[in-house]
Amino acid sequence: MFDVLIIGGGVSGMSCAMILGSAKSKSFVAEKKIGIIAHQKASSLHDALFNNAYGIPAGKLGADLLVETVDHLRELYPHIDQIFGEKVIKIEGQIENFTVITNKNSYQTKLVVIGIGAGNPFAIEGLEEFVIPHQKVIPEKNRIQLKNIDHKVTDGIYVIGTLAGWRSQLSIAAGSGAAVATDILTLWNNGVHMQVHDSVRK
Repeated sequence: MFDVLIIGGGVSGMSCAMILGSAKSKSFVAEKKIGIIAHQKASSLHDALFNNAYGIPAGKLGADLLVETVDHLRELYPHIDQIFGEKVIKIEGQIENFTVITNKNSYQTKLVVIGIGAGNPFAIEGLEEFVIPHQKVIPEKNRIQLKNIDHKVTDGIYVIGTLAGWRSQLSIAAGSGAAVATDILTLWNNGVHMQVHDSVRK
């Protein structure tokens, strides 16, 4: 049983995983089981070139960033389970007892974070009732999002990145994933607001 399972290995999913991973020294996180289904095949990063993203060196290729973030997560936060080569096809259940079904396996998790792209049609069965047209993309693009309030789709399910209704900018997607990670940390900390910072003074 995962305490949280993140779906998607792009910008928002990896950002969420890194924030959660960096909180491992907190007593309320130490025993949590965190996983990410790091599916990247459909990521728009494959064709991306970054010159305008804060903290990213000019000329950075999105394809390289995909590889580097997987390595970063593995090296700094090896306690997070990275699941490769699987695509989620169905989510069922409710908070504290979701089943996430992929093309190869099924997983039990208490919370779900969905960080896949906003392409249409939406390919995960069980969440169709939440699919709406994307509110910040021109209609001609035919993009969708999941209906949510501050990233929360329904109890126990969060959506991040472009699928949450944000515009397709690396900084926005990364911030969206980080925001949900801090919401989950706050939940685990019995509602006491949390953020995680590293410091040269520590």
